[in-house]
Amino acid sequence: MRSDAKPCSRLMRQTAGIFTVGGGLGFWILCRLHYGPRITVPRSLRWAACGAVTVSSTTALLVRLFSPECEPQNIAAYDKKK
Repeated sequence: MRSDAKPCSRLMRQTAGIFTVGGGLGFWILCRLHYGPRITVPRSLRWAACGAVTVSSTTALLVRLFSPECEPQNIAAYDKKK
């Protein structure tokens, strides 16, 4: 692995943080489309929160599964606490 590559835990944290915002906005839009004029604030916040959690955890899992930085030997080499 290159010396300038990011450790797996930092890569997962950054990816999940970015996709939290996108998931929240995406599910909020879906809620608006689904309910139309019957939408309420608690309902839209619930949809946004569920979207944020779902999308961020899914992308973190996909990064963990498919990113070369997250292979076991690279995690052992680069994610150790010094």
